[in-house]
Amino acid sequence: GAETPGQVIDISRLPLQQIRIGDCELAIGALARLSDIAIHPNVIKNVPLLVETILASASGQIRNMATLGGSLLQRTRCVYFRSPDLPCNKREAGSGCGAIGGENRQAGLFGTSPDCVATHASDLAVALVALDGVVHVQTAAGLGSLPLSELYRLPADAPSRETTLSAGDLITCITLRDASRFGERSTYLKVRDRASFEFAVVSVAAALRIENGIIAEARLVAGGVAPMPWRLTRSEAALIGQPVSPDAFAAAGDLAIEGAAPLAHNGFKIDLLRNCMIRALQSIGGKL
Repeated sequence: GAETPGQVIDISRLPLQQIRIGDCELAIGALARLSDIAIHPNVIKNVPLLVETILASASGQIRNMATLGGSLLQRTRCVYFRSPDLPCNKREAGSGCGAIGGENRQAGLFGTSPDCVATHASDLAVALVALDGVVHVQTAAGLGSLPLSELYRLPADAPSRETTLSAGDLITCITLRDASRFGERSTYLKVRDRASFEFAVVSVAAALRIENGIIAEARLVAGGVAPMPWRLTRSEAALIGQPVSPDAFAAAGDLAIEGAAPLAHNGFKIDLLRNCMIRALQSIGGKL
């Protein structure tokens, strides 16, 4: 009952299920099912981070039905959004954000506003932002594209608007350019309250490119801590040019939590985010 649209359009028969690779670019159609992506030979070989992330997402039954586009466009929400008797500016503008002074254990640390503190739920979006994913969109004016990191918007004073898409825009596919350069030096670490079918309390997608023991490139994106996949750019910059070492990872972890703004019940996420990022870096930094 949180949404009551007058019409629902079925797009399931559009030809947007393709998964293809060519010229160092992987393209995945918006209607490709998560389970099909996870078993595709090209994805397994070139982008193992996506496989790992999908297997950490939802249940097997849901992965058999859920699509890439649907995963990316999950509503940013909390228990107040799903409860029509409770205040939620996202559901009813001006009603207030009940989570700010109420149950906010799952609330964000970054990018929130006095009108909304909910976190984005998609695991796959976190990994795809780390891999510099590009979203291709069919608009009324024609085809367009934008970095996935620019698809989402912060709540500010309009929390019901979660993306930069306009009415009628349709995501057609996601492309990844040269994502195989990270190869096995990538991981998705997801901490959740139970082992299956649960949103992340905190998650981290980490990817490194290492040359002669020196970090040449780094990608770090956190989930469960903001209204969108949260790119940890300062941590990335601190790693580049550094040797693979516990000290470098610890310094990056300290930078990851700068600027965090916890509420009454979610302050534990600060240490959890730092430790998750260090653990993720340790796990891929030691791979041959």
